[in-house]
Amino acid sequence: MRLATLRTPAGTVAARIEGDTAVELAASDVGALLQADDWAARAAADGPRREPIDFAAVVPRPGKIICVGLNYRTHIQEMGRDLPRYPTLFAKFPEALVGPTDPIALDPASAAVDWEAELAVVVGRRVRRADDETAAAAIAGFAVLNDVTMRDWQYRGPQWLSGKTFEATTPFGPVLVTPDELPGGTRPLLTVQCTVDGVVRQSSNTGDLVFDPVALVRYVSQILTLAPGDVIATGTPAGVGHAATPPSYLRAGSVVVTEIEHLGRLTNTAVVPVCG
Repeated sequence: MRLATLRTPAGTVAARIEGDTAVELAASDVGALLQADDWAARAAADGPRREPIDFAAVVPRPGKIICVGLNYRTHIQEMGRDLPRYPTLFAKFPEALVGPTDPIALDPASAAVDWEAELAVVVGRRVRRADDETAAAAIAGFAVLNDVTMRDWQYRGPQWLSGKTFEATTPFGPVLVTPDELPGGTRPLLTVQCTVDGVVRQSSNTGDLVFDPVALVRYVSQILTLAPGDVIATGTPAGVGHAATPPSYLRAGSVVVTEIEHLGRLTNTAVVPVCG
């Protein structure tokens, strides 16, 4: 099943995507849909059909966005670090999220805006101190995310938060795809790619993850309760601009295409926001 949050003249609405057609569901967005214990049955219901489709961020306002740093072996190597014993976690806030074709805001406060293609896990049920089986059952599905990062702000101190959650920088969507549609299910084996201005910058496979989605849900749930609609961004593979020689960053007009096999594509243009 493929679920999305759509923009309409009346506001946002959750929908099931069937080819080029959206079937509207009885929820304001995918996050609201997941709050129901029987969300899968509700997601299969019939409803009004809509074309064309205007995608918003697939979960517009998650209660929590937990991000994982240094989780692809090749990316860890390019950053000159050792493989971690435990996941490296940081947070992002909903104000950072944008839709799959929305602009990426190049805030004038930063001169080092980088791309990070990522597989995002969306939680579908409350879970605390999970074992593997419970963690897998808590995964509603997966989506594409780009953890766009202000590197100069990220490294102002030992904590990464300030460089990771600038407003209107993080494309997320276009759809949530349930595990039954993916090779590997809740541990999906998918190719991940990011191009910038037509040049392939990142190309990898989720098989390179140090901590897979089930392991991450299990680990994070030891710290706090994960709730329906919460998001875990699982980390980025090698090929970020900051690790290039010389470093390479987004500029006004840069087109970033983030694609994960079976999940879809984000196409976003970097723009300098009008401040006023």
